[in-house]
Amino acid sequence: RIINELKTRVKEERIEDPDQVFQILKESLVRDLEEGLTGDPWMDSTEEASPYVILMVGVNGVGKTTSIAKLAHHFKQAGKKVILGAADTFRAAAEEQLEILGERVGVDVISHGSGADPGAVAYDAYQASKARGADVLIIDTAGRLHTKSNLMEELRKINRVLQRLEPTAPHQVILTMDATTGHNGLAQAKSFKETVNCTGIFLAKLDGTARGGIVLAIKQELQVPILFIGTGEGLDDLAPFDTTDFVDALLAPVN
Repeated sequence: RIINELKTRVKEERIEDPDQVFQILKESLVRDLEEGLTGDPWMDSTEEASPYVILMVGVNGVGKTTSIAKLAHHFKQAGKKVILGAADTFRAAAEEQLEILGERVGVDVISHGSGADPGAVAYDAYQASKARGADVLIIDTAGRLHTKSNLMEELRKINRVLQRLEPTAPHQVILTMDATTGHNGLAQAKSFKETVNCTGIFLAKLDGTARGGIVLAIKQELQVPILFIGTGEGLDDLAPFDTTDFVDALLAPVN
């Protein structure tokens, strides 16, 4: 769509300067990505719900648990009280990983042990967040292939549990994506959006040679904005998505 618009404009305005064409392309990409973004995501919204519930979803191996720790650190640095829910009861050592990260960040982690019902973990994590006066509850879920219908149904169940506790919850459903993901990423995003109505993307591993171009297709086709990016392994290696910086990096020449 953006290329078609560019062709039309170049033809209508009879633009011949390649630099001007390139600048128009950059502006179009920035404008397209900025739709639905308003500054630092949710920092104001967290005042409206107590707790503000964020459900983190994604396929295996995208860095979801690490991304959760970064988000928790981000909110804690802003003065929010954060609790984590360890609803990834499927992967061996997932709970332990979240508890270690929670300790590093300095936030409580609610867990039930390996093999427990993820819906029950979500329930207890919400109740604990209410009782302890938490501002933000971030719930980890097991990485799952978007093609596995039984695992996707498990996400629907977690969603239903939260909605019974608070009709407006979860307030955000964040799909964690690996920036190196190819066009399979669009199929992933479609499936997760259909299952639990993803409201945003955390683009992980956006460092080195990764450019994250797939998010353009996801944004255009599904209208799901990128909210945060992870740029390294440290807790501080997170930033609210900056469209101009992203487009500059996307279009930069390869060394």
